[in-house]
Amino acid sequence: MSLENTFQTDQQLNAASYADTIDYILTRFHERHREQLQTLIPLAEKLENRHGEREDCPMGIAAALQNAYADLSSHMMKEEQILFPMINAGNYAMARMPIQVMEFEHDEHGATIELLRSLTNNMTPPQDACTTWRTLYSGIAEFVTDLEQHIHTENNILFPRVIRES
Repeated sequence: MSLENTFQTDQQLNAASYADTIDYILTRFHERHREQLQTLIPLAEKLENRHGEREDCPMGIAAALQNAYADLSSHMMKEEQILFPMINAGNYAMARMPIQVMEFEHDEHGATIELLRSLTNNMTPPQDACTTWRTLYSGIAEFVTDLEQHIHTENNILFPRVIRES
């Protein structure tokens, strides 16, 4: 059963089991971020290669997305292999330190979001932007929204519940 569309509100997530909340995070965010970035990086490279001579072309966006992918891959692996199994096993006190690390990394992801907003003029393409440019910015906007929701779900829903039980 896919839990991706099961939870419509924070209250529903707060009432869900840890296992269901974690499954939701894995399917709704982890899998999705991997797909998004694997699509966005080649689009950004194409944009920079085709329009790099334009003054309004955001050079460095491909590198920013590649860095985001590397950082998120490492972050999500730690959650998937260490933190989430710890929570599912009921080791809440042991989860406190990994949660602090994840929250610190979430702050770093916030800096990535700000960099992407800065490079893309807040995901606003030029008036004469090509389809690749518009598709890239639309995809980045969706990625940023998903990443912000991902961070919110962990920092404000899952992690406080675990800490209260530790």
